[in-house]
Amino acid sequence: MYAVLETGSKQYRVSTGDRLEIERLAVEAGQPVTFERVLMVNQDGKITIGSPTVADTAVLADVVEHIRGEKKIAFKMKRRKGYHKTIGHRQELTVVKIKEIKTGAAADVPPATAKAEETPTS
Repeated sequence: MYAVLETGSKQYRVSTGDRLEIERLAVEAGQPVTFERVLMVNQDGKITIGSPTVADTAVLADVVEHIRGEKKIAFKMKRRKGYHKTIGHRQELTVVKIKEIKTGAAADVPPATAKAEETPTS
């Protein structure tokens, strides 16, 4: 069984036990998180595609840690003008471990569970 979920404007194919590095979430390490934007679910060959999301489906995960990605270098240069500039960037990431993919009435999540929300980056 696997699902395709969307978080941080990106889509991920996940199954139970997977570890993902996604954009930073505003959830403490060690806390559970629920992803409700599930776009597709495959249950033993039975594929359900949402429009835009699959109803009554959620992916439960635990936040393992918060890390920073590898450094990306952007080098700008204008030839014959003496202009050159180097800029580095490291993306803030959250590592999550997928616990369970819930479908149907079992996907109803109690309100005490934290929801997945991205932190605004400036």
